[in-house]
Amino acid sequence: MYDTPEEEPVTGYWTRWPSREGLEREAESGPRRVLTVLGRIVILISVTWGTFADGRFTGWAAAAAAGGLVAMVGLSTVYLNTSRAQRLVPSLAAAAALVVLAWLANWGHALVLADLTWLGLAVMALVRLPPAPAVLVAVAALGSYTAASWASWLSVVTSVGGLGLLGFLLRLDIEARGTARRLLAQERAARAAEAESAALAERARIAREIHDVLAHSLSAQLVHLEAARLMLDAGTDREQVRERVVAARRMAQDGLAETRQALSALRGELTPVGDFLVELTGRERAVLKVAGTPRPLAAEAALAVRRTAQEAVTNVRKHAPGARCEVELRYLPDAVELEVRNSASPRGGASGELAASGSGYGLLGMRERAELLGGTLLAGQEDGGWRVLLRVPA
Repeated sequence: MYDTPEEEPVTGYWTRWPSREGLEREAESGPRRVLTVLGRIVILISVTWGTFADGRFTGWAAAAAAGGLVAMVGLSTVYLNTSRAQRLVPSLAAAAALVVLAWLANWGHALVLADLTWLGLAVMALVRLPPAPAVLVAVAALGSYTAASWASWLSVVTSVGGLGLLGFLLRLDIEARGTARRLLAQERAARAAEAESAALAERARIAREIHDVLAHSLSAQLVHLEAARLMLDAGTDREQVRERVVAARRMAQDGLAETRQALSALRGELTPVGDFLVELTGRERAVLKVAGTPRPLAAEAALAVRRTAQEAVTNVRKHAPGARCEVELRYLPDAVELEVRNSASPRGGASGELAASGSGYGLLGMRERAELLGGTLLAGQEDGGWRVLLRVPA
């Protein structure tokens, strides 16, 4: 296929079939199909009436005329089917047989049958065949009509010119319909690919959300369980160990609740970010500040803020137990910022075993989430503590 007509060789144009899509019956509208059928019926009635109405044919002559009419209908059907299937040799054979049949009808004085056969064949050749054979068939058909009807030369010239123009316009119409069908098929394929891509993106999004929720929840549980193990090894009071186990159990329950919240968020049922941060900071004994005018955030941006806040606060509790933690949410004109910072731990940080109990993928996951939204995430040490800054468009 060539992108533009200028790229197609001249020889390719003269041997190129009309658009197959334009010839399919599905390409025609309902009213057009009805008009096509009615037109063929009218032509058949006109030929039959013009041949037999004046009583010129009787006896064997009438039988021969009827046989010629039946042959004309049969050969025309063969020609239409083979040309629709783009089979050149059978189409040319049927066209040649129709030209000969029309000459026989003209010799037998069935003039209406002969003329309509020649003229109809010329138009259908221009519509259905490649340009080179179409011109040959049209010249043969219209030349036969001209030779047989030269006495009325003005009518012949008018008919030949008008039918040539009609065939050309019908061919353009077929090409236009074929182009429209190809574009429609391409659009449907593009929509199907887009829907498939959207489904895959949605699956990846759901998997990412569930992964983040479970990673946060399990990491928090591991912190408490590891602390409980260290307490047991150190002979700590049983009540303190029990508190750690209860905290791990609470984290498991929170993880299930957060999973349900994530699924609700994916369905557009997300609770406001401000309310979530109030609950989170209250539970973790952190300080919350809000700057700017609060406004609803898009689901993806809201989830990024929630997950980053959860991960950052969990990291503070895990790596800097007892440190002061501050969470600040800033509403900017075209973005939203979340900053989580903590001071140095008064206890010098968690023990090596406890600090190593996390997955190690928290910062990477937060950064990937921000980049997917066109945002940024910065994390690093500051004034002896740790600072996480998320900025996403909103």
